[in-house]
Amino acid sequence: MDNISLNRINKLREACADAEIDAFFVRETSNVQWLSAFDGVFDEEGAHAMLVTPDGATLHTDSRYSEACKKAAGIHGGVVEVSDERVSHAKFAAAALGDACELAGGKSYSLGVEDSIALSGFRSLERAFAESLPDVQLRETSSFIVSLRGVKDANEIARMKAAQVITDAAFSHIITFMKPGMTEREVQIELEDFMVRHGAEGLAFPSIVACGANGASPHSVPGATKLEAGQCVVMDFGARVSGYCSDMTRTFAVGKPCDELVKIYNIVLEAQLKCLEVLRPNMNAADLDKTARDIITAHGYGECFGHSLGHGFGLEIHESPYASPRSADILVPGSTITVEPGIYVEGLGGVRIEDCCVLTETGYINLCSTTKELIIL
Repeated sequence: MDNISLNRINKLREACADAEIDAFFVRETSNVQWLSAFDGVFDEEGAHAMLVTPDGATLHTDSRYSEACKKAAGIHGGVVEVSDERVSHAKFAAAALGDACELAGGKSYSLGVEDSIALSGFRSLERAFAESLPDVQLRETSSFIVSLRGVKDANEIARMKAAQVITDAAFSHIITFMKPGMTEREVQIELEDFMVRHGAEGLAFPSIVACGANGASPHSVPGATKLEAGQCVVMDFGARVSGYCSDMTRTFAVGKPCDELVKIYNIVLEAQLKCLEVLRPNMNAADLDKTARDIITAHGYGECFGHSLGHGFGLEIHESPYASPRSADILVPGSTITVEPGIYVEGLGGVRIEDCCVLTETGYINLCSTTKELIIL
């Protein structure tokens, strides 16, 4: 069986060699998680760091996570060493890279650093290396590991599928639970509780339940607004399983909606289905966005579709690639992408329909199985 962690670390080493970077210091928690392939040990942002050299990979953590990390390292064949030395991440990196430099016979080194690192963390690195390894050059990189993560492997796809199964089941449950007079917040609590009770380790993101006019805000926060007859409800939610996210939006009605809301729903559905029809590997993500935007604009609602069509998903709910008018991303086999056109009319409400898809060599897999026909409760 392939060693997932070793495969990912070697991808990073190859990318470093192409960029003439000798070693890489990783602080972004999701990147550490991806490289190590460790499950269930990264519940605190910033508690971990990783140094990858041509000959080794070491995870630096603290006593709270040391035992779990060492156990995970053993499961993955000891590819990643684990250090819980009580020093800062910066001093750990300087000491570990110093050993690598010594083994390399004093060769000068460049160290790749993520541009997402906090300024205080970068300054700490500068000081640590100035003290012990002044010849090491710190090389700022942009989306270096994120770009590698953009192509998902079979293990990652299986986890996202499992997360979406729970998400689909949660929708089937919630439409039987909801009743007029309930608040958005009450619905949100039941929805999220269902996902956790049925196997989710947590949420992909805080769920959106937006009733009536609140639906005109794409990221409305559930509150005390009550479900009433004639309203459309926009529900955007997802589960997290083994670290990986699902993402789905459905819009439905409580009682018969007005004619304009039905019209808007049908336009959004037309745009979403057309995007799924043209979605294919190696296409420009911007072209996918344009497909939906052209349809919505032709119906006179172009100004009511303000966000991009979609985004990648994985360890994080928003990852590369991005389907927007300005995107230069290409949707290659292994890419994930959401397809979520929407129309939002102030004072009336909104409609969004979203599926999450994985590109394959010949097409794509739609992880969502929930109907997109307008449900009227």
